[in-house]
Amino acid sequence: MIIKKMHEMGIRSEHAYMAGLASIGFSIAAWAGSLKAEAGMGLDRADRWGIFVGEWAPTFFGLGLALSHYEQQDGTLTAANVHELREKQKAG
Repeated sequence: MIIKKMHEMGIRSEHAYMAGLASIGFSIAAWAGSLKAEAGMGLDRADRWGIFVGEWAPTFFGLGLALSHYEQQDGTLTAANVHELREKQKAG
């Protein structure tokens, strides 16, 4: 139900995959930023920030897989269907 609603809102599997990759990068940035900005707090605090943000990536990748599966069932993932829809838009 949630996946269908996300699909209807225009969120595609590519968006979720990109969010997963971005969260990995943000995790590294949060770790490094915390390590530098909060030098007195130690490595443990920086590690916690990095792990906290890093936990988002599997969720985004899981959503990407679920959306991809839904798109395959819906028929919106195949290149032929995308091409066919574009041709219909041009003709209509």
